Amino acid sequence: MHQSDMLVIGGGIAGLSLAARLARYGKVTVLEGESAPGYHASGRSVAFAHFGLGERIVRAMTALSLPDLAVAPFGVRHPALHIASTAQMDALDELEAVHRQYGCDYSRISPEEARALLPVLKAGPEHCHAALVDHGSLKLDTDAMLQANLAALRSAGGAVVTGARVSAIARKGSGWRVEAGGATYAAPIIVNAAGAWADHIARMARVTPIGLQPRRRTVISFAAPEGEDVRGWPFTKTAGEGFYLLPEGRGQLLASSMDQTPSDPCDAAAEELDIAIAADRVEQATTLPIRRISHSWAGLRSFAPDELPVIGHAAGAVGFVWCAGQGGYGFQTAPALSRIAESAVLGLPFPKDCTAAGLTAEMFSPARLDA
Repeated sequence: MHQSDMLVIGGGIAGLSLAARLARYGKVTVLEGESAPGYHASGRSVAFAHFGLGERIVRAMTALSLPDLAVAPFGVRHPALHIASTAQMDALDELEAVHRQYGCDYSRISPEEARALLPVLKAGPEHCHAALVDHGSLKLDTDAMLQANLAALRSAGGAVVTGARVSAIARKGSGWRVEAGGATYAAPIIVNAAGAWADHIARMARVTPIGLQPRRRTVISFAAPEGEDVRGWPFTKTAGEGFYLLPEGRGQLLASSMDQTPSDPCDAAAEELDIAIAADRVEQATTLPIRRISHSWAGLRSFAPDELPVIGHAAGAVGFVWCAGQGGYGFQTAPALSRIAESAVLGLPFPKDCTAAGLTAEMFSPARLDA
């Protein structure tokens, strides 16, 4: 039997960033069911840190995380262009208020100025009636973030066990015993950072689930116009329903219709209809002809019923701690979220900068979901 002070179930960005912090206090073992950390949602994320995602609490965590993310090689400044049709002007106005609140380096721009940044953007108020460009957004290197947390965990004496799919969890004496990958692990504390499988892990431990809903998102990759170097094109996103588009290297583009299809926990794969919708929305709003999809994939983004993270000790289950429900903002909030989770796991004071930003432990607690 392998004894640790803390077991973290799940090796995505949530589990690894928290484990790296916890390893300073004791022996931490991360159990990852797949062959490598970050296999599911974390490994399939098109991570771009910007304020056009989530609501007040998510945006506060993003603002708190940006200083850490702006350090090379984790993030590189890259403009984010938010476009709005006439029907989306209220959403753009609200987004401008958010950028003003957080002191972002942004500008409200005209359709003509937007097309100067993204030359393929079609004219007309049904595509872009107005726009906002955030010059301080960050294109994130997800692998660099995962590897840095992995290195920090190991340098502090922690370990990651891959191929360790959990098959049983039981309360034994003053701690927990977990069967995973044909071996037995024990610790007084287990952290449930299992992403889309977090409710499944809770049921194994006879802990009340939080009602987590995995949602599938599809991304397509296709060639940029021949001879066009698109590296300087902005990350472009509609202020409401629509699509996002961003460059991936010199001659490749990524896009998504921002679909959120409910799904069971699974090894998600792109479906033909979702691929077609993503391509159609890009073609409707731009002059880009998508003749061939180079590559497509899908990942699961997991949400609690109120679409906020769930961090804290489960009711009636001593030593069982939730770290789940990061939705589509796991990477851009990881620095702040891992510090909040660290305080929850160890019973430390809530981070002062998070308090100053108007956040509280109760906002994240599973108690709000009766769990």
